[in-house]
Amino acid sequence: MPHVRRTEYPKANSSYVLEYVEIVHRHHKRTPYAANTFPVEIYPWYCDNEVLFYYGAPLPTHGANHSAHTYWSVYTSSSNPLAPRGFNGSCQFPQITREGLDDSWQHGNDLYGVYHDMLRFLPEKYDPDVVSFRVTNNVITSQVASMVTSGMFGGEAQQNLPLLVQPASIDSLEPAYTCLAANNNFSSYGVGSGDSGWTSHLKAASELYASLDTICGIPRTDSGFHMSFDHYFDNLSARLCHAKPLPCNASNPSLCVTQAMADEVFRLGQYEYSYLYRDAGARTLEYSAGSYGIWIAELAQNLRHAMHPIDSAGTGDRTSSDIRYRHNIAHDGSVSRILSILQIEEMVWPGMGSEVIFELYKKKEDQRYYIRVLWGGQVLRSSNPTLGVLDMLPIEILVAYFDGLVGQRAEKIPSLCSL
Repeated sequence: MPHVRRTEYPKANSSYVLEYVEIVHRHHKRTPYAANTFPVEIYPWYCDNEVLFYYGAPLPTHGANHSAHTYWSVYTSSSNPLAPRGFNGSCQFPQITREGLDDSWQHGNDLYGVYHDMLRFLPEKYDPDVVSFRVTNNVITSQVASMVTSGMFGGEAQQNLPLLVQPASIDSLEPAYTCLAANNNFSSYGVGSGDSGWTSHLKAASELYASLDTICGIPRTDSGFHMSFDHYFDNLSARLCHAKPLPCNASNPSLCVTQAMADEVFRLGQYEYSYLYRDAGARTLEYSAGSYGIWIAELAQNLRHAMHPIDSAGTGDRTSSDIRYRHNIAHDGSVSRILSILQIEEMVWPGMGSEVIFELYKKKEDQRYYIRVLWGGQVLRSSNPTLGVLDMLPIEILVAYFDGLVGQRAEKIPSLCSL
């Protein structure tokens, strides 16, 4: 997906000074989730051109013993009579693939090319007092982070580098916290609901479903594949993203998914995300604000800290505002909710690497703060008349909008979520 790069970056007018940046993007290319693979896959998927490290190590200040750099090596045993669901081979499902790792490195390098080389905003070397990285509890975001940081800071990032992560039960970035009211709202119009706005496209695609099910060996009773096009979308797009052939029937190799069928799946998937996060009306904003409101409140607080370096309690202590650049690596559901809350004019299913960037500027003339929001490397346009074109919008407007939805420090979320 398009992201910030030097060649397309819309440089701000010289009367503005960049003060703070917060970026959130989806992880990069991966294998499909195991639940999205077919009962029998006709070819294997190997990941022998990469390794995924899993190990713990004592900090140098807490012990002299060193850790081996251990990694997982997937294999099957001849003594195990059970076959794994889906693909044979040497991959995890999911894991970031070698191509996804390379894309992650390039993404980081492109960001550094803009925010350091062009704008002189980022430090030349990694500085934990100025830059922070955050991931979710899903390990694929950490796999991406290892390459993004290397693409940005090279050898400096290849040393020990912390990735912020919240407890799994309350992670606001993924999101993973419980919001019963938001879930009930979604269930009334979204995946699995009987809402006519949702079920109409599934009924209209019955012939496509029948063809896909026959080719791929999916039982019509498998609700995971038939409540939405998510599973088929993930399976087919993962293949094409890695230049793999579309699937054929295990018993009849001449019966295959065609490119036209895959394109129809992708088109319907785009429709689904547009409906779920924008086109179903006010319910989409209510759902996204409830289920992603804590992260939005964190963003608003980060913007306040960037504008006011001394804490509001009057103690004179520095706040976390010393951090000038925050980088969040998340998921399609994360980015979708942000776009929904910003009420983007044209909603799409966020592809691999899709990014939203919040840039806080101070105007030299009046010393006031302004916000610019970039989506796919260009200024985001909102259908909300208060937000409009998010290009040097007075920061008070965006922060007041966020506060109105979720409250300062997410104070409205407990009641919104019926907690």
